[in-house]
Amino acid sequence: MEEEKVILVDENDVQIGLMPKMEAHEKAVLHRAFSVLIFNKKNELMLQQRALDKYHSPGLWTNTCCSHQRDGETNIEAGRRRLQEEMGFVTNLEESISFIYKAPFDNGLTEHELDHVLLGEYEDEPIINKEEVASWKWMPIEAVKVDISLNPHLYTEWFKVIFEKFYEHLNISANESNS
Repeated sequence: MEEEKVILVDENDVQIGLMPKMEAHEKAVLHRAFSVLIFNKKNELMLQQRALDKYHSPGLWTNTCCSHQRDGETNIEAGRRRLQEEMGFVTNLEESISFIYKAPFDNGLTEHELDHVLLGEYEDEPIINKEEVASWKWMPIEAVKVDISLNPHLYTEWFKVIFEKFYEHLNISANESNS
């Protein structure tokens, strides 16, 4: 089976090529990615704990799911595909912010991604893929903010960046739904 390829992009998210995923992470080449955040009606965020045998960030807590778009796949199509593969359900998604981050890992790999944040709503329990996900939980937005500040080592690098950049919007949304 051929290794999955990631979409190489410039800082403006213009596709400039394809590269095998591991090679892109070894060379720290900027590539397109997405992160899905699923909320329930109580404005709790569905977190996943990455499987313990993942090649980086094993066992860390993160957003509902994330991955890389395939060539020719929209952000929404990719998010819905990966949500089904990792968490066992599909829901409507909408695009939100995007940002570039770079995070080196102890194993010599580096994530250098232009990450598209996708939002959705879901009320039921997921049916997790144990090869991808060790555990999951619903967590109130404010509790996530507090826990990341107290225990940053328990969370993935990209989720900490997303949450830092996105928290103000999340907090506004929570206040609007509670008024």
